[in-house]
Amino acid sequence: MQHTFDRTLLIFTVTLVVIGFLIFSSASLGLLAREGARFSSVALNQILFGIVGGGAALFLMSTVHYRWWRQYAFYIFLFSLILTLCVFVPGIGFSHGGAKRWIAIGSISLQPAELLKISFTIYMATWLSGMKHHIGSFKKGTLPFALFVGLVGIPFLLQPDTDSYLIMATASVAMFITAGGRIRDVIIMGFSGILLLAVLAFSRPYIMERLQTFINPANDPQGSGYQIKQSLIAVGSGGFIGRGFGQSIQKFEYLPEPIGDSIFAVYAEEFGFFGSVALLLLFAGFALRGYKIATRAPDLFGMLLVVGIVTIIITQTILNIAAMLGIAPLSGLPLPFISHGGTALLITLASVGIILNVSKYQKNFS
Repeated sequence: MQHTFDRTLLIFTVTLVVIGFLIFSSASLGLLAREGARFSSVALNQILFGIVGGGAALFLMSTVHYRWWRQYAFYIFLFSLILTLCVFVPGIGFSHGGAKRWIAIGSISLQPAELLKISFTIYMATWLSGMKHHIGSFKKGTLPFALFVGLVGIPFLLQPDTDSYLIMATASVAMFITAGGRIRDVIIMGFSGILLLAVLAFSRPYIMERLQTFINPANDPQGSGYQIKQSLIAVGSGGFIGRGFGQSIQKFEYLPEPIGDSIFAVYAEEFGFFGSVALLLLFAGFALRGYKIATRAPDLFGMLLVVGIVTIIITQTILNIAAMLGIAPLSGLPLPFISHGGTALLITLASVGIILNVSKYQKNFS
């Protein structure tokens, strides 16, 4: 075993952050035509908390032995859960767009669900690695696992934040399979998940609206279908080589949330098909390198930890880009490493730091 972190994964990460900041800088110029003064505060948040804070968090997490997280997994998860529940506390939590997903601490606002996703991943890696001899049992393995994932979904669904819960559940299932869970049980949980989604769609109008817009985006082009319509215009107008850096038109008063979940559309308009493929290849390289580190982890806990973190990042990436291309329902999810969100970028980079620490102890390092 080597005690040198995986430089290839670090290169992919740094490249994504640099590209992310460049396209964020371009996309945020669209705010000047809309909100003016907000541009400086948005840029400062991304630089200070996202890049500087995230870089420091990555370095710090890469120095903490990954097995330390196993020792305190439950307490970290409990803290994150309590912090997430604070979104429902008057005076601390606040709403935006009809959802209670944020808390304010002084002048700092953050979305605690981002932390809960990672802390639950750490806890689940701890639990699954400890239950490895029973994971094939429905009564001792699958049923408790399903209950854990189901119960932790309650605060997500109450906010509501269905998309974040879907990502966390997907990562949990990936870890369950890696730990030796039976495919038959995974299929049963999959059907249960589809049933739950159907119930949510009929009980929550915004989910049904998203599904209807996905099926027929032209049904309400000035309403629910507006974002996907403008996104496809941006992507299509980029052609093969794009309009050029900073030359996006759609970011000015057309695309909703050009620095948020629509940022890929801005990128595609400016860098075209070839630039979009290059970005996809970077994310694919990040994922493959991450999973390779998982296969070489010295123990099951390390393997599950890396699988969970990588799956969270890549699932969110796929859902964001697919939504902007019209091949998945709109989710409102940010694009990892790229979209606005200083605290989200900080937590993502801290998570990569954990992977890098695992890579220090991987077998047959190359």
